[in-house]
Amino acid sequence: MASRQEVAERAGVSVAVVSYVLNGKTNVKMETRVRVLAAMKELGYEPNLLARSLKTKKTGQLAVLVNYLGNPFEAGLLLHIENAARDEAFLVFFQSYTPDTEEQLISSLRGRVDGIILLGQQLMVETYDRLQDWDVPILSVTQSPNAQEKEIPYIDIDWTTLYRQVIQHLKEKGHRSIGYMTDTGSSSYHMIRLHAFQEAMMAEEEELQHEALLSGGGRLEQASAVFQKYVDNHPSGLPFSAIICSNDLMAAGILDVCKKNGIQIPEQLAIFGSENIMMTTLTEPSLSVIHYPRDEVGKLTMEMMKELLEKRQVASRILPGHLLIRSSS
Repeated sequence: MASRQEVAERAGVSVAVVSYVLNGKTNVKMETRVRVLAAMKELGYEPNLLARSLKTKKTGQLAVLVNYLGNPFEAGLLLHIENAARDEAFLVFFQSYTPDTEEQLISSLRGRVDGIILLGQQLMVETYDRLQDWDVPILSVTQSPNAQEKEIPYIDIDWTTLYRQVIQHLKEKGHRSIGYMTDTGSSSYHMIRLHAFQEAMMAEEEELQHEALLSGGGRLEQASAVFQKYVDNHPSGLPFSAIICSNDLMAAGILDVCKKNGIQIPEQLAIFGSENIMMTTLTEPSLSVIHYPRDEVGKLTMEMMKELLEKRQVASRILPGHLLIRSSS
């Protein structure tokens, strides 16, 4: 196996510069960094990560907790977070999260990662306390009520403002009764979006009727089953002429049911999603959505995590987002 000295000689730099590159330091010019990485690849150099972690007390690894890898929204976020982490010489591994395995999962991460990134999970208060005692930085991508209470920084978009814009758009199209589908499971970011929608309705002086609030389970097939039953229970017509979904999979599930039942989109029912996953451009008709800037969020995630690792104060960030009006509304 090649040594660090051999890598330095091949790249024409000092051993110290090779160490800087391995440790993700920012004081190395990009062209030098590229040259060092190329030399490592040519020589087949593999850094001794265990020895380095024992010396520096850092692993160079981050954990991302995932609710459901089959959700294209979360998968897209993971891709952008991983790309941004690679640029900073961090390794990222993904771990599925369920509330019933939380204690075991968090214990297994101790000493293995430098930081933890949440994708909307609402951990137990005791878990946040343990992680802070272990000096493990935590960052939440999308808001989580528990995390906010413990002053965990988060990244999200301005849901209330964006839902107001959606409601205004639907009202301009003549809709006066608007429904909403959410997920009441473990993904707390759905509840954040529901709360923002309720605030937006109040700001627009609109009322969300109880029977117009549906729990769609978060996935396409679950939403399809829920909405099919809802349609069956309202043979004389739906009590709303437009519906907003807290994720795009549920919007696609509703669209599928409408097509099977001869409900015209958008004439009889307008549908709006909340994430802009790729699927929304491929449905017929294409789905109107709120655009969630996953690429920007991925880069910002790594910027904020680096600041946390440097023991700096990090403020939560709310990004603007925007609407994409398509054929479904």
